[in-house]
Amino acid sequence: MHGVKLRVGAWQFAPTLWPTLATLFFFVLTMWLGNWQSDRAETKRALQARYDAAIQDAPIHVGSSLLMRDSLLYRKLEVQGVFDDAHTILLDNRVYDGVAGYHVLTPLRIDGGPLAILVNRGWVAAGRSREQLPLMQTPGGHLKLEGMAVDPYSRYLELTHTVPQGRVWQNLDFSRYAADSHLTLQPVLLLQTSAQNDGLRRDWPRPDTGVSMHLSYAFQWYSLATTLAVLWLVMNVKRDREDDVQRPE
Repeated sequence: MHGVKLRVGAWQFAPTLWPTLATLFFFVLTMWLGNWQSDRAETKRALQARYDAAIQDAPIHVGSSLLMRDSLLYRKLEVQGVFDDAHTILLDNRVYDGVAGYHVLTPLRIDGGPLAILVNRGWVAAGRSREQLPLMQTPGGHLKLEGMAVDPYSRYLELTHTVPQGRVWQNLDFSRYAADSHLTLQPVLLLQTSAQNDGLRRDWPRPDTGVSMHLSYAFQWYSLATTLAVLWLVMNVKRDREDDVQRPE
């Protein structure tokens, strides 16, 4: 069924109804997905700008009340409390200057209430074998820490789903950690910047919020929408062969 017929010389444009509706549906869908990825990129770009500005800002004090995650991300925090070394975990396969090691994560029980905040205290080199875990010193007593709040749900590449073996985890499953430790946690991971004599390295890189990834996905969706539109035009424009035969020389 042809809804529109246009003729320009020997060329005829006559799109059919159902292919046109299908093309329109997928064109709108891919454009919406492209716009969504673009919006995500803008949101992540704003977070990146917040991080850059937060380096110069005074730290936000984290007390005994549960805070909102979005209000804390990529902001400098200060918190006081006591480390709970019994719930320390090691994130495996973290590399520093070409050397394999672990990130050491320990919850800090915050003064004045039942809340805790999970602290990435820094990097430590791996032992000679996987069975030999590195010796780590966890500072005791009351502490005051500063650090940068990051998303605890960001994951490294994990080729297979592995169950944590004791203190060694391949990735931080924040929900599972909270359930296993029975701790009520602030909804961020604190990258510690305060100096301590614990032998850990804390040269944190500028976090990647994924702006380039979202822009790449947006480009792919917009490219697909463009391809759909071009294919629809090409497949509905035909040269009228009969007109060529009948046309006098």
